[in-house]
Amino acid sequence: MPELPEAEVVAQQIRTHLVGATLNDCWVGRADIVREGLPTVSWYHGARLEGVERYGKSVALEFKNKGELRYVVAELGMTGLLLFRATETKHPQHVHVRMSFTESRESELRYWNPRRFGRLSLLDRAGLDRYRTRRFGVDPLTVSRDEFIGLMEARRGRLKPLLMHQQVIAGIGNIYANEILFRTKLHPNRAVDQLREATIGKLYNAMQAVLREAISCGGSSVKDFFAPDGTEGHYKQHHLVYGKEGQSCPNRCGRIIHRLQSERSSFYCPSCQSNRLSESRRRSM
Repeated sequence: MPELPEAEVVAQQIRTHLVGATLNDCWVGRADIVREGLPTVSWYHGARLEGVERYGKSVALEFKNKGELRYVVAELGMTGLLLFRATETKHPQHVHVRMSFTESRESELRYWNPRRFGRLSLLDRAGLDRYRTRRFGVDPLTVSRDEFIGLMEARRGRLKPLLMHQQVIAGIGNIYANEILFRTKLHPNRAVDQLREATIGKLYNAMQAVLREAISCGGSSVKDFFAPDGTEGHYKQHHLVYGKEGQSCPNRCGRIIHRLQSERSSFYCPSCQSNRLSESRRRSM
């Protein structure tokens, strides 16, 4: 947390409020919060913010200065937030970077990250390309249906960890993997190589639907997520299984939601998301 929908909401708000602004100053409170490129921080002073993009769970700010483009990439990690100046924060000592702007609707963008699992990277274009290649697989919102089917058919292992493997599919974390699998009626531990093409197609449709619905709701504020303007996402109100252990299955099948402990907690209905292959499927294997 945050995941792709939350990162997309952050990118949208920064794009709306700060694109076209000039970076007046950039204060870095602790050097270890910048993973790469700290010696180049002075280059950004006086640069214009040209655009904002999302890559997986990261947000990239594109700056232009004297005809050259460089990037500030913020990893949101487990607890990272990008916040405007007026947004109040708990424990302000965890604001590690402040970027001051002129000629914009907002005067400051802050990077708040108490657990520091995320970092900032200051990159040129070649560095950004390396960063993206090293860290991110396909984007679940832009990958085509055929590409997604081919990607899944080439993989083995358990389904939920694959959905959350950032170098394969970038941006899906524990919350949305649970919701996507419930909608597709697939067990988190289902073997990927057992999925038929039609089932993978249904998984693709559910993935797109869940992520887009979450973005339209401002994301899920389960613990500490706030958008830059301080608003909370309300997709949590639409979660069907995440965090619902012991509650009745929303499909009204008569069973309750179970919690499966593995790498990350999985919430699923043992009836709707059975991990047993049908008799006809077993005979055909």
